[in-house]
Amino acid sequence: MQRRDWLLSALSAAALTGCAGMGRTTGAAAPKVIIDSDYNTMSDDGQLGAMAVQLQAQGLVQVMGITVVSGNKWLRQGVAEALMSVERLGVSERIGVYSGANYALNHDYATIQAELKAGAGGDGYLGAWKTPEPKSDADLVRPPDGFAARTRLQPQGAVEFIVQTVKANPGEITILAIGPLTNIALAIRQSPEIVPLIKQIIYMGGAVHVPGNTTKAAEFNWWFDPEAAQFVVRQPIPQVVIPLDVTNTVQLTRATYERIANANPPTAVTRVYGQEWFSRAFARNPNYTSNIWDTLVIAYLVDPSFATQVDQEYLDVIAKPGDPQNGRSVGYAQAPQGVALQKVKVVKRFDNARFLDWYVDLMTRPVPVALPPAR
Repeated sequence: MQRRDWLLSALSAAALTGCAGMGRTTGAAAPKVIIDSDYNTMSDDGQLGAMAVQLQAQGLVQVMGITVVSGNKWLRQGVAEALMSVERLGVSERIGVYSGANYALNHDYATIQAELKAGAGGDGYLGAWKTPEPKSDADLVRPPDGFAARTRLQPQGAVEFIVQTVKANPGEITILAIGPLTNIALAIRQSPEIVPLIKQIIYMGGAVHVPGNTTKAAEFNWWFDPEAAQFVVRQPIPQVVIPLDVTNTVQLTRATYERIANANPPTAVTRVYGQEWFSRAFARNPNYTSNIWDTLVIAYLVDPSFATQVDQEYLDVIAKPGDPQNGRSVGYAQAPQGVALQKVKVVKRFDNARFLDWYVDLMTRPVPVALPPAR
């Protein structure tokens, strides 16, 4: 389907249904979100950031801020890439970037090595642990279009920002948890009174009924800080989990990649997208495919009907430092004895064709000139 045809179809559907076209009734307030991310330039975290800005320009979300945590990159590098992202998108006056946790609660390199030696298997992706930790800005890797020239890090830390924003907006904040859960765990430990005030958490994390990726047992985000993942998932908060079970089934092909990388006219987003790591993979192998993990989270937020199969399960995360099962997520049909687990929504399947057309549209739109002021 061509982009213009898709837009006309979406607009027609919205007019016929009396909805905003994205699963909300007309006049409903846009959901207020905190994006908690191990940010990267234009891989899945950066893509979600670009999509969120376009949705905010439509009045479909309100991004309260971006809180950064180590995961894909070390914190300092992730912050630099998040700052350039909001500058690239023209929203640095509207969306602040807040620096969070640099290390997991209880998962250091010695522990990781012990797990791998114990036969953890998987693809061996270790994220930040694969690179030296930058000790100063001189150690940072420059994004393709440079470092942020005007955008500055917010003086408030990520944990304090999460706590204060939730308290100031009781029952209104959705946390999009698309990295390790260290920031969220620290915020709840510091201020447990925020738990009943959080509207919901939507995660990209876990591998509930499929193998992990970093290890045979565990998906990367929850493997990076299993203790934080276990702690947060057990909280009595409405939760939606978008695990590898579904993200494995939504593949970025070369054809979809080229619709964005070769968009005409190009934008600041599509130029950088065409220089991300997967561009080299597609150049080497036309049949290469990649997951686009985190992008499904914002799709579910604005239109839950993208999910064509959603099960409800009692979910837990194994936190055993040094054990090859560390970080494994487990879903139960019946709550096991002895642990107070939450029944959460676990997304299993997506409407891939509709989602990918929507994804391409958001990624190729002109960068908004201005956004509504923060409220």
